[in-house]
Amino acid sequence: MILCINYKLLLPLDELLHMSGLLERGVFVTGTDTGVGKTLVSRALMRSIRDRGLRVAGMKPVASGSLSTPEGLRNEDAVSLIEEQSVPFPYTTVNPYAFMPPIAPHLAAAQAGICINLDRIVQAFAELHAGGQIVVVEGAGGWYAPISESSTMEDVALALGLPVLLVVALRLGCLNHALLTSRAIEISALPICGWVANRMDLQFAHWQENIATLSRLLPAPLLGTIGHQSSPSIEQAARCLNLDLLTTTTAHPRSAYTRRDSVSRLKHRDDGRG
Repeated sequence: MILCINYKLLLPLDELLHMSGLLERGVFVTGTDTGVGKTLVSRALMRSIRDRGLRVAGMKPVASGSLSTPEGLRNEDAVSLIEEQSVPFPYTTVNPYAFMPPIAPHLAAAQAGICINLDRIVQAFAELHAGGQIVVVEGAGGWYAPISESSTMEDVALALGLPVLLVVALRLGCLNHALLTSRAIEISALPICGWVANRMDLQFAHWQENIATLSRLLPAPLLGTIGHQSSPSIEQAARCLNLDLLTTTTAHPRSAYTRRDSVSRLKHRDDGRG
């Protein structure tokens, strides 16, 4: 049995988007770790948007753990995002960089002799966004997961200039992981538009209290709590999300704050200078 907090939308989603412009381009979905339910939440978000007649596309810029097929490498997460799209796109546009080993992307890329180019990811995003598509971009791993010797998933989000949706797996350690991730996103100067709680561990005690704590401490609204699912249901997960609660702060491509600026700002704050 799937339990979730089922919210009723107070406004039609197209009216919401017109008013706030929040998802005019899309949203970047990150998580407190790998395996926290980013794909489930990304698909649920896409389903909610698509079911209301809006055009939506999914994107997985970088993915490891892909399978070899006659058509080339295919990643399970990227393929599942494609299933929710309003119109078809070439696989390589949805997933520009796919690697076979189930290891960190920067290691997989190095083994393949490939340098991940942010410009290629930005171009693929532009193709998905053309024609009014709202693009739901799912990151790989966590916020600081490396994709090269000098770049992380944060740099992908910055290059795309999207508001960030944080997925938190409710399990031991989630408070620290969520607050650390939120802090890192804030330092990047990208807005956090909301967060989703995912009950992955049925044995995790006091999960309601943990949600209450994060709701008080995180700088963004809780969009919903997805109950434990032995077999993932996108439809049930979509019903758990209240998109009315998305905050209205917008982001812009290639933010004026670079990663170096962010680190500098943090250093100055720690030194008592800012």
